Amino acid sequence: MISFKKTFPLLFIFSLLCSTLLFASGDKVKMKIKVWGNCGMCHKTIVSTVKSIDGVIFAKWSSETKILVVKFLSDQTDIDEIQKKIASVGYDTENYKADDEVYNKLHHCCKYDRK
Repeated sequence: MISFKKTFPLLFIFSLLCSTLLFASGDKVKMKIKVWGNCGMCHKTIVSTVKSIDGVIFAKWSSETKILVVKFLSDQTDIDEIQKKIASVGYDTENYKADDEVYNKLHHCCKYDRK
């Protein structure tokens, strides 16, 4: 049987370490950006692309409003990196345009009116 006196110091050190790691990370930033797209396939590609970026905590995109809500750790990524990554898979953002070659490879239902 494990005694409380032996495990308490280990638990205390472990919880201290975890809280230190949480506070050592960068600020959590929440931003909204415009991302053009049309359908559920666009949604899946945009959200999975954004979530694959280190530091991204949350991503949600609406095909109706064309708004992506993203939360990320500022010491691991930034909004420019996120928008560049989205453009690299064929979707224009408010600051970056996807290469025509990549856009042209999108499924026909994903081809939105370009800005």
